[in-house]
Formats: sequence, C-alpha cells, structure tokens
Amino acid sequence: MSAVTVMSFRSIAGKWDLRQRVLVIIGQIAGGTLAIALLTVASFSLHFELSSAGYLYLLIIVLIALAWGFWQATVISFVAVLCLNYFFTQPIFSFYIANTQDWIAFGVFEVSALIVSSQSARNTLHMRENFLQQQSIERLYELSRGTLLLNLHQTPGPQIVQLIQHIFNLEAVALYDPLLGRVDKAGDCSETEEHLARGAYLQDLSYDDRLTQTSQRSLRLRGRPTGGLALRGNITPAIANALTSLTAIALERYRSFERESHAKAAHQSEELRAAVLDALAHAFKTPLTTIRTASSGLLEIGSLNGTEYELAQLIDQQSIQLNTLVTRLLRTARLDEGKFQARKEEVDVASVIDSALREQADRILSHPVEVDMKDSLLKVQGDFSLMATIISQFLDNAAKYSISGSKIDIAAARRHSEILISVHNEGPAISMTDREKIFERFYRCSGSKEVVPGTGIGLSIAKKAANAQHGHVWVISGEDIETTFFLSLPQAGG
Repeated sequence: MSAVTVMSFRSIAGKWDLRQRVLVIIGQIAGGTLAIALLTVASFSLHFELSSAGYLYLLIIVLIALAWGFWQATVISFVAVLCLNYFFTQPIFSFYIANTQDWIAFGVFEVSALIVSSQSARNTLHMRENFLQQQSIERLYELSRGTLLLNLHQTPGPQIVQLIQHIFNLEAVALYDPLLGRVDKAGDCSETEEHLARGAYLQDLSYDDRLTQTSQRSLRLRGRPTGGLALRGNITPAIANALTSLTAIALERYRSFERESHAKAAHQSEELRAAVLDALAHAFKTPLTTIRTASSGLLEIGSLNGTEYELAQLIDQQSIQLNTLVTRLLRTARLDEGKFQARKEEVDVASVIDSALREQADRILSHPVEVDMKDSLLKVQGDFSLMATIISQFLDNAAKYSISGSKIDIAAARRHSEILISVHNEGPAISMTDREKIFERFYRCSGSKEVVPGTGIGLSIAKKAANAQHGHVWVISGEDIETTFFLSLPQAGG
C-alpha cells in the first residue's frame, strides 16, 4: 500500500472523527434542551414565577458549561430565554413581551448566563489543561526513568518505542536509527509512519498534522540530526518535542555505552595480544641462541668445505635476523603493556645515528649514506636505545624500498625546542592513504606486499618508541619517488 493511499485513509479517518465530534455536540445540545424542557414543565406545573424559573435555568446553564463547554451552554441559554418568555412572561404562551422590565430581565438573564457559562468554561478548560500538563509531566518522568533502565546490551530502538507507546497510550510510534539503518515500530504502525520517521531524519523536519494527529521529529544532538521519530496519537507539539529530546538522549547513551564497550574489548584484546607476543618472543629466544651458538661454532672450526661453510653462514645470518625480529616483538609487547620505562637523559644525536648505522651496516651496504649535521653537539632528552631503534627502522625501510644503489640521506637539526631527525631515500612514493596507516601494526602498503618481504611491525614499534619519549614520527613522500621519515624529540634542557 502506497504512502499516498495511507494518507488518504488517514484523512478520511480524520473527517470521520470530526463528524463524530459534531454528532456528540448535537447530542449534548439535545440533552441540555431536554433538561430545560423538563425543568420548564416542572416549574410551570408548580406555578413558579419568572425569577425562580430563571435561577433554575441559570443553574442548568452553569452545569452544562462546566460539563460540556461554552458553546453548548450558549445555545441552551437561548433555549432557556425562549422558554422563560413563552411560559413565564405575560402574556404567557406567546413570545410577545409587553412590559419593558421583562425585556431588561431577559437581557440581564442572557448576559449573566453567557458570562457565567464563559467563565465556567474557561475555568474548566484551565483545570483540564493543568490536569493534562501534570499528567504529561508525570508521564515524561516515567519515560525518563524508563530510558535510564534500558538494557544497554540490546538494541535500544524496540525498547524506546514500546516505552513511548505504552506510557503515552499512542496509536503508533516509529523510530529511525541511521547508524543501524532500521526502523523500530510499536502500536498500529504502517508504512506512513516509517516514511515519516526516515523523512524526519533525512530532511531534518519537525512537523505536526493535527487532522491526522501525526507528528514527525528529527532527533538532534549537539546541533546535528541523529535519527527520526514519528508519532500518531493525542499529544501536543510540546510533548512531542520533549519525547524527541528524551529519545535522542537515550540513543546517545546507548551509543556511548557501545563505544565504551568496544574500546574496553579492544583494550583487552590488545593486552592479550601483547602477552602472547611476549610469551612467543621469550620462547623463541632460547632455541635461537642455541642455533646461533652452533652456527658460529661451526664457522669457527674452519674444517668445513665450501658448500658446508656457505650453509653454516646462511644459518648464522638468518638466526641473527630472527633474533632481531624477536627483539622487536619483545619491545613491542613491553611498550604496549607499559612495562618498558623510557629513560629521560641527555642523548648525543651523533652517537645515536652512528649506533643505528652500525646496526644496519649489512643492509645499507649497497647504498651511499650521507649524514648532514651542522651542529655536531645536538642533544635530546630521551632514551638512547629507543632512539637507536627508531632510526635503525628508518634505515631498514630505506634500504628495503629505495632504488638499488641510490643515496640515503640522514639529517639532524634544531627546530625551536625540538630536535628533528630525518632519513630520506629515493624509492617508490607512498600514497596519502597509506601515509595515515603506515605506522599501524601489521599494515603494509598495497604496492609493496608482493615486492618486499616484511612483517609490518617495524614502523609501529618506531611510533610507540617515539610516543614513549614524548616525541612524534611521520612520513612525507613525493609524487613518484622520494620518501622521508621524520622523528622529533624534545631537546635536552627544553
């Protein structure tokens, strides 16, 4: 069924409700007229005078105004005037009034009836409004308390719409959650309410249709739309606005809880991963040490033939590489767990660069290296071993990814209160997307996965090591070739 068809049905239903209301008013006027007729018969039979009958009529009019409203009381007052004129004013059984005083009496009676009925209706309306307002406040309080008791481990939408529909006795409630891409419904919901809820969010609308008693609201929090709400039932726009605010707060509370739960789960997962890495690294250390000792011993014996010597040398080299990898894993685990305490001491930048160059001597053997340090006495506030790890990782990356035989430039200079160290190489450019992720653990650029072997943990270690010393690492890359990695650390005494 289309939305237009449903709206047509709603319009017809609204007209039917209006017709029913008109029939009720007509019935009330008929009932009041009957009461005036019975009172007239009784008063006439008991030979009441004009004043006595008038007071009784006035009492009936006040009661009607209190019970049914001003317009019904006004119509009945005119009926009462006609009865007074016809049955109690000389000449009786005639609408002719001979005495001027009777005209004055009729005028006073009618004005009094209108004033009393108007005031009674106004007081009744005021009392009704106060009652409805108090009732609405109590319902809003009940709803706010209900939203605080929501089960945050379950989707909030179905719980919220059920609460609103039950507490405010609405015909239909629909809630659109854009993050989940779903519409939750309660009551006699149709496609119309679903469209209204979605439209309220997508178009940021707030609209009330009093004919169909339908309201749509855009849920907003901190100035931006966060969902849509559609309501059908007898509620005021002010209550609809209050329901919207409470719904938006309830949704945001659930989303905050969900983010916190995810963060907690990620933290626990990270702790578990660090513990596993630490255990594996320690488990690998002993056999690697044995292999290294055995291979070194074989090489020292010197009785191996050419092929045997090459195999022993290969084992020795690979055991060194494995030992370096295990050491990095241990550092990563300790940095993640916060077990590694970075030293805060004055570190000579030139000494750190020399240490890193010695560690990577075999890897950068085919690359000419140029060190640019205009101030050979540069000192930073940091940890020597962590700094050497970072620069060594930069050199390792430069050797692996740069063009064979190309130059590697290392520079160090003072920038305000920091020392800036850079390692530049001529290799494939790193895309903007990869630059944002390259320091994440196990991440590797799409273009290098199949070309250069690696684990994707080296740069993540460099980042954590820099953070542990209150420093920063980043990368800048050209359009085609050239990449530069940077490390900034506080200078000594800064």
